[in-house]
Amino acid sequence: MQNHSSAPIVDLAGVHLELRSEAGLVRVLRGVDLSLLRGETVGLVGPSGSGKSSLLMIMAGLERATSGSVRVADADLSNLSEDSLARWRRDKIGIVFQDFHLVPTMTALENTALPLEFAGRADAFDAARAALARVGLEHRLTHYPGQLSGGEQQRVALARAAVVQPQLLLADEPTGNLDHDTGERVIDLMFELAESFGTTLLLITHDNDLAARCKRIVRMADGRIASESTNPVRVRA
Repeated sequence: MQNHSSAPIVDLAGVHLELRSEAGLVRVLRGVDLSLLRGETVGLVGPSGSGKSSLLMIMAGLERATSGSVRVADADLSNLSEDSLARWRRDKIGIVFQDFHLVPTMTALENTALPLEFAGRADAFDAARAALARVGLEHRLTHYPGQLSGGEQQRVALARAAVVQPQLLLADEPTGNLDHDTGERVIDLMFELAESFGTTLLLITHDNDLAARCKRIVRMADGRIASESTNPVRVRA
């Protein structure tokens, strides 16, 4: 059961990220303040190098902020050990990347069950079958990633991200390696899954039409939030 309290699911305040490179210190994020509400859909847009993916990585606990406050899904990420972060991420967060990040030696079913197996869930494979059925892949359970099309691989990645019914679903250019029609189907599924679970969806995209499907659009530039706008409710044909 999701917690639909009024507290934001993501609350970032004064977040800075500095990374060392061969050229010296790179200031990737420069004081980001951002809140996401529970059940909200947010499109994160901006030019390449503006900090979008780095911001997503910080929300996912895959990158630690240099400074600032990072509260996500009822946890202060700066206070969590690496092991605690891994458990928190497994239980609360779903992530879909442009590159599918499936384990090539595991079947679609095994890939999807992975987060539940890590959690010690006895029903891991039953839940994985149901998740794959939701994305239309009940006939591909025993296929390996190399036997699946790009769209099918991304649907497996989406099923794996959704199988834990996450509080927050993070998607980084999820249609970047897909043709238009296949990408549309994947995005439709993503919105349907988020709505059915009451999940907050943060979607990084270069596609303005895709961003316009989100309730709110956040624009980044030069490591900062440049603007925010709310979309009117749109009814899809």
